Amino acid sequence: MVAALAIVLSSTVAPAAHAAPSTTELTKKIEKASHQLEDVVESYNKMRISLKKTQAEEKKLAASLAPAKAALQVAGSQMQVIASSAYKTGQVGTMNIMFEGGENLIERMSFLEQLSRDRQRDIDTFTATTQNYSERQSALKATQAKQAAEVKELGSRKKKIEGDLKELYAMRTAAYGKATENGSAYTGDIPDISGKAGVAVTFAYNQIGKPYSYGAGGPGAYDCSGLTSAAWRAAGKSLSHNAAAQFSETSRVSRSQLEPGDLVFYRGLAHVGIYVGGGQIIHASVPGEPISKVSIDIMPPYGYGRVN
Repeated sequence: MVAALAIVLSSTVAPAAHAAPSTTELTKKIEKASHQLEDVVESYNKMRISLKKTQAEEKKLAASLAPAKAALQVAGSQMQVIASSAYKTGQVGTMNIMFEGGENLIERMSFLEQLSRDRQRDIDTFTATTQNYSERQSALKATQAKQAAEVKELGSRKKKIEGDLKELYAMRTAAYGKATENGSAYTGDIPDISGKAGVAVTFAYNQIGKPYSYGAGGPGAYDCSGLTSAAWRAAGKSLSHNAAAQFSETSRVSRSQLEPGDLVFYRGLAHVGIYVGGGQIIHASVPGEPISKVSIDIMPPYGYGRVN
């Protein structure tokens, strides 16, 4: 997808000996590049969600290591008591295998199995705690490695999007003289809608005219899923900052069942807007264009969702 966008952009803005494309041709190329760029933006948003989950998992694992290590120390101390008692009573002939610090866990476990059955509970505790601590350490290291890889990929994708945005703005400047990033605030009537849906819709109306910015969730700028999540957050509902995730987080309704506040999804879940009634949505469309109220049929809808 990123490569495809790069091809579209480079082929559009690169100088050529042929006659410059007409405004209509350039507009179509800009629209295509804008949609492809938005696909990348939504992938970026999805990756940010994944990264947050990874960071939360890392904190949870790190917190769990402390009690596991403490339990290991307690169990280890108990094993020393057991082993010392066994040595004094003559149950075993040597303690070297227990205390020499070797890596052979099988030999040490074999030694422990020689101890009396009434100590088996403490032995089991030691073995289970050792395994638990080791598994948690491995899980933490794996999570940290995953996070580092995601951070690297996130940075690479962010850099790519920033470069594509510059080229897209250059395309718009070539076509229209200047990129239209900000628009006029909405001054018309806002429909009186009851409940939380009314709060979300009113919020969306109040964002009209603000600029599009990839990965943004307000208050000064938004991308498509950033706007819908912010609108419903104002109404006390939590939605992920990603169109595909919002599709999963909402209930399916048909077009005939649409009510103000419902979400309308487009382009294979790469775009989303909020329905405000009268066959219209408010959405953050593409880079360089301000948030606006448009027809629900600005492009073929993919599906519809209701926030519960």
